[in-house]
Formats: sequence, structure tokens, C-alpha cells
Amino acid sequence: MSRATLKSRKQENKKTRISSIETKRHSLSHVLAQAVKNLYPKVKLGIGPAIENGFYYDFDNLKLAPEDLPKIQKEMQKIINQGQKFEKFEMSKAEAKKMLKSEPYKLDLLKELKEKPSFYKNLDTNGNKTFVDMCSGPHIESTKELAADSFKLNRLAGAYWRGDEKNKMLTRIYGIAMENKSELKKYLEMLVEAEKRDHRKIGAQQDLFSFHEEGPGFPFWHAKGWIIWNEIVKYWREVHRREGYTEVNTPIILSRTLWEKSGHWEHYKENMYFTKIDEMDYAIKPMNCPGGVLVYKNSLHSYKEFPLKVAELGLVHRHELSGVLHGLFRVRSLTQDDAHIYCLPDQIEEEVGRVIDLIQEIYKVFGFKKVKIELSTRPDNRMGSDKIWDKAELALKKILQGKKVKYQLNEGDGAFYGPKIDFHITDSLDRTWQCGTIQLDFAMPETLDIEYVDEQGKKKRPVMLHRTVLGSFERFIGILIEHYAGAFPLWLSPVQITIIPVGADHKNFSHKLADEFRKNDLRVEVEDTNETVGNKIRKAEKMKIPYMLVIGDKEMQSEDLNVRLRGEKAVKKMSKEKFVERMREEVEQKK
Repeated sequence: MSRATLKSRKQENKKTRISSIETKRHSLSHVLAQAVKNLYPKVKLGIGPAIENGFYYDFDNLKLAPEDLPKIQKEMQKIINQGQKFEKFEMSKAEAKKMLKSEPYKLDLLKELKEKPSFYKNLDTNGNKTFVDMCSGPHIESTKELAADSFKLNRLAGAYWRGDEKNKMLTRIYGIAMENKSELKKYLEMLVEAEKRDHRKIGAQQDLFSFHEEGPGFPFWHAKGWIIWNEIVKYWREVHRREGYTEVNTPIILSRTLWEKSGHWEHYKENMYFTKIDEMDYAIKPMNCPGGVLVYKNSLHSYKEFPLKVAELGLVHRHELSGVLHGLFRVRSLTQDDAHIYCLPDQIEEEVGRVIDLIQEIYKVFGFKKVKIELSTRPDNRMGSDKIWDKAELALKKILQGKKVKYQLNEGDGAFYGPKIDFHITDSLDRTWQCGTIQLDFAMPETLDIEYVDEQGKKKRPVMLHRTVLGSFERFIGILIEHYAGAFPLWLSPVQITIIPVGADHKNFSHKLADEFRKNDLRVEVEDTNETVGNKIRKAEKMKIPYMLVIGDKEMQSEDLNVRLRGEKAVKKMSKEKFVERMREEVEQKK
């Protein structure tokens, strides 16, 4: 067997495994609905899809507490152990309407179906019907294929029907499902660790940011959180200056006519906020590119300027339903580290390659060594001709293949104006997060009428590359908090040194020492409260401050410092000069 054939079979097996586990998860959601109906006959059924790492089902007329989940899980295991068969059948919409007369949410779904609705019924060992649900499938053949110890119902949530806050809120039961007991145990252990690292908890403990009822979904950055933000911005700007980018800033509110020209009004309107100024329609920008194009159009450009690289740390706003808001991970206002590269067609390969290298370099600095790359192709809702899309998709494929970069094809998930390469980083808990993206756009230069002058003095359309590295700053910082478990590397730590005076006689010396450190551009606090030294040390450990210095009589009389490193009990002696040198080196090298 050739290596290519072996590789192909391995890929097929992997796809089959993924498909199999998704089918099992979907089947478990069906079993969940059956179990809940058995225990609570008056419930009304919503939907129950497979999701990443598990499944869920939505119910109306159901009030539960977390303590009720084991009872439901036990009923599910009972159904699984009975080896019930799944059998698919169809009926006309008229027949389905009669059968579903007591299920209002299923009837709501039925209205949208153009073809005959499909159903699955469960049959016991005697062939008797036990449960029926309207579902497109697929499902496994029998519950015998499900391992009763490979899933766990883990939480309850409220969910608006169809995700619309104008509709009734239903009870959603979530479950985790893996291939086997061992994988489930491993995943549950990861969830326990993830709970400890929850960026919302650490953000509150370390006084980094907060959210308020007066602005749901809009983060408020506190002084210490803003230090992290600004250190990232500082590094981001250094790298982008080196790579030849200029930086601009565009208004948050722009007229409706611009958003109509860019295609956002037609393709993205439901995610935008609107206002009126002088009786004219305006929108708060959900993306930076149309404003960036206006900056480009302000002057005539020559081919000699290309590639023209223009970056913007732009604040954008996107309407998110209240039910999906989640700390810094899902917000309504976010800052995108956007850049737009205007180039000639024969510069596409080199420029996309340079962006790929830049993205991977920056991720390594933050400690993300594993990066998964996806190529996303044309969505159903798109602008531009198929000819343009063929050209753009082929260009990106060639670039990835030319750089010998491994990638997965993600069909139908491109931006509405062009295909894209997405970058997924892997954190310390082996979770993946999509952050960076490169989008190749032949369409917007046409719709927004942007030009350059070529060698013959003729006006032509440039190619436009949209790209981000970190994506949303808010989300990226949330990822960092959980990746580091709040123990930031020295260059990002809001407080790099805490000085702990033993008693009142040591406070003046401690503050003078702190002033010396500040002159060396180090961030330092003096913990001069009246608490015990032990309590002060524990507080610094809880705040995960990288370095602690305890100052008593001996330290005041000695030229050496007793340095305690985060996570270490041993104390190291170091001269003041050597300590400052070490700190500055660690910051500069971003260790």
C-alpha cells in the first residue's frame, strides 16, 4: 500500500470517527428527550442537536434544579440498556400537523419545511413504539451502540426559542458525550481545571475588568487590565512597524450609504446598531474595512506604493443576543486588530505568505505553539461572481500548498466578500480558539470603487487582503487569562513586583526601593497594610505576582535582596543591580 493511500485511509477513518461520534451525540439528545418525556409527560419539545463535545435539548413547561440531572441520566441509561432501535419514517405535512398538535415548537419548525418532514421512532425489543420525535437525523441503528458510561448531563441553562429574546425562554439540558468512559473522564477533568481558570473569576480576583447592568456585553477595563491591554498594543505596534504597516483610525459611526455599497447592509444588517443624524440613517460600524477604504480613496495611489499595508486597532460593535454573552469571549463592543493590504495580483502569494509567518511568530510569543489552519470557502450568502470566487479560492489553496502548510477545508464558511484562511490556537488545556484570519477580497474593491494607477497610467482595481492576528482584543485577553491561569508572564503582569515590609519601620525603605524600580520602568506595589507578613505573601500568591521581596531589618542592612519567585518556596539572594537586570531582560525577551 502506498503512503498516499495509507494517508487517505487514515483521513477517511478520522472523518468516519468524527461522523460517528456526532451521530451518537445526536442520538443521545433524542434519548434525552425520551427520558424527560418519560419522567415529565407534560413537557413540550424544542430542538436537540449534537454540538462540540456533546449535545443538548430544549424543553418548555419544565422546571429543574441541577440535582434533578442524575435522575434524568439514570432514565437515559435505562433506555440505552434496553437496546431500543431507531426507525426513520416520513409523512405528509398535513399528517404531521395532526400528530404534533400538542407540540407547539415542533409545529413552528414544521411551517418552514418544504419537503416531507421526517421522524424517528424508538422500538423496544418487542417492536413496540416507545417514543417519536420529528428529526432529520441521522441516528444510530440502536441504543446498543451507545455506552451508558460515556456521557454525562452536566448543566442547565435558559435558552430563548430560536435564539430570539422576544420568544419564550426554554429550559436547556446540556450533556457531554465521548467515545468511551476514559475519554469522558479526561474531558471532565479538563472542565474542572477550566472552571478554576475561568477568566471571569480571575478577572474579578485580579481586578482586571468588570461588566455592569448599565452596559450589558460592554466590558469595563480596570487599571490593571488596561496595563495588559497596553502592553499587548505596544508589542503589536512594534511588530507591525517592523513589517512596514502604517496605522490609521476611522470613525465609529458612518452613513447607511457606505454600508449599502460595502454589502454589510444586505449581508450583515441583523448584527448592526443604527442611529439617525440630521434625519439620515447611520450605523455603528461592525467592521473596520469600509472606513479604511475611505482613507485609501482620499488620495490617488500608484502601483509603486504596493503592497500598501494599513493597520487599525478599530473599535467595532456587533449586536449579540443577551443569551449568548459570555464574559470577554462574547461581547457587544470589541477592538479588532485589523489590517488591509492593497496589492497587485502577482503580489498576493508573497503577501499572504508574509502574513502567515507574522501570525505564527506572534502566537509563539504568547506561548501558543500549536496552530491549526483552515481554508474557508464561499458561503451561500455572498457577493461577487463565481468566477471571482474560483480565482480567489484557487489562489489561497496554492499559497498554502506552496508553503507546505497543513490545513483543513472548511466549505461554505468564508466571509460574504471572499474566502479566508483561519488560524486556531491551542491553549494549555488543549482547547482551540479561532483568532487570526486572512481574507482575500476581489469584490469590495469593485463595489467601493477603489483604484490605482498602473505602469501605463491606466486606472485598475487593486486586490484587497483583510487580516487580523489576535482578532478581538477582548476575547484574546480572555483566552490569555485562562491559558496562563492568571499567572501572566512578566512582560504582561499588571504588577511585576510586590514589596512586603515586615513592620512599620520598614515602610519608608520599601517605598524608596519601589521608586528605584519604577525608574527602571518596572511595575511595583508596596503591600504596607497592617496585615501579617504571612497574609501579605498569601495575597501576592493569590494575585499571582511574579516576584516578591520581603523587607525586614536584615534586608535594610544588606546590599542583597531576598527574592521569592512565583510558584517557588525557596528564596534567592540577589543584588539590586542583578535583580533589575534580570527583570529587564525577562521583559525585553518576553520570556
